Amino acid sequence: MLFYNIVNIKIVMKNYLNFENDIKDLEDELEKLKDPYNQGGIAEVDTKKISKTQEDLDKKLKEIYSSLDPWQTTMVARHEDRPKSKFFIDNIFDDFISLAGDRYYGEDKSVITGFAKFNSLSVLVIGQEKGENLETRIDRNFGMMRPEGYRKTIRLMQLADRFNIPIISFIDTPGAYPGVGAEERGQAEAIAKSIECCMKLKVPTLAIVIGEGGSGGAIALASSSKVIMLENAIYSVISPEGCATILWRDPKKMLDAAKAMKLSAKDLLDLKIIDEIIPEPLGGAHRDRNLILKSVRESISKNLSFFQEMTAEEILDQRKNKFLKIGRGKGFNTNPESLSTLESKRNIVEKYFINDQKNIYIIVGFILLVAALIIFIL
Repeated sequence: MLFYNIVNIKIVMKNYLNFENDIKDLEDELEKLKDPYNQGGIAEVDTKKISKTQEDLDKKLKEIYSSLDPWQTTMVARHEDRPKSKFFIDNIFDDFISLAGDRYYGEDKSVITGFAKFNSLSVLVIGQEKGENLETRIDRNFGMMRPEGYRKTIRLMQLADRFNIPIISFIDTPGAYPGVGAEERGQAEAIAKSIECCMKLKVPTLAIVIGEGGSGGAIALASSSKVIMLENAIYSVISPEGCATILWRDPKKMLDAAKAMKLSAKDLLDLKIIDEIIPEPLGGAHRDRNLILKSVRESISKNLSFFQEMTAEEILDQRKNKFLKIGRGKGFNTNPESLSTLESKRNIVEKYFINDQKNIYIIVGFILLVAALIIFIL
């Protein structure tokens, strides 16, 4: 379905977070004012009061969402009504052809993969999918991928690389599935191979964190040329609850953990771990799906254009340098823009005196000559 044919996708809010009580009250009041057939019988619609209530609602949304703490941001990222990967795939791309199976074990429904068209350009689309309701969430394993899921994406990424097809990934997972069966089938090895595959690709790769970007489950697909986040998404090595349990043995300290982990999009952009933040509609991506679709589409188009004139080797070097620069901005390296190798630089003493045998002979000869002159003079 073409993006421009989408109409009336604004969602009717049903689920509210614990800090949205004032928003809920205002929205309930607004719905009653818009309904002339209310409990008091047929009544005239009060347009002035509707406008005033709408203004109060917008003001309250701006007040709350402009000052979210990291734990509240985490709650928004996990919101039940937040648009999922399938929604973006269905409404942004054309002619999507779903492909399944890892050719080793089976199919993993927690990740949607396939080839599609974006602005007439062939792309490979990968989306970690949590599901929209209880039935689909169980079927999708709540977005937690198993080894076969990673091996499926590796197979298709290698295929895309062979035919010079860009790759777009939607990241939304609490983490890789930690079950016994997954570990027996090589979960850690599959994640490591997926990261290795992502880093070796010679085609542009975009990773968009639309909700949760949890642990190795996210990094396995987010080792990309460009890492992009929605404004209220999170991206972290562990969940705040898991971090609080390990550090303080108290999962209730998730706010402290969330603050320390720097998991919000703004913090990660400041640390240069991600490359771009896509603004969300006021109150979160779930409040205006048309607007968030437009913003994501524009970001994809802009970032694909960035790589249009680059060669395969330049694309590979850009990705390699991007990750090598992380954490080096305040170090001793005077040129962090060019870090195409992990090999450490030799210091002057090692380079000119220790490993160069010719230089050693010259220095020893010079010292002996000086000693001989001193003896002769004395």
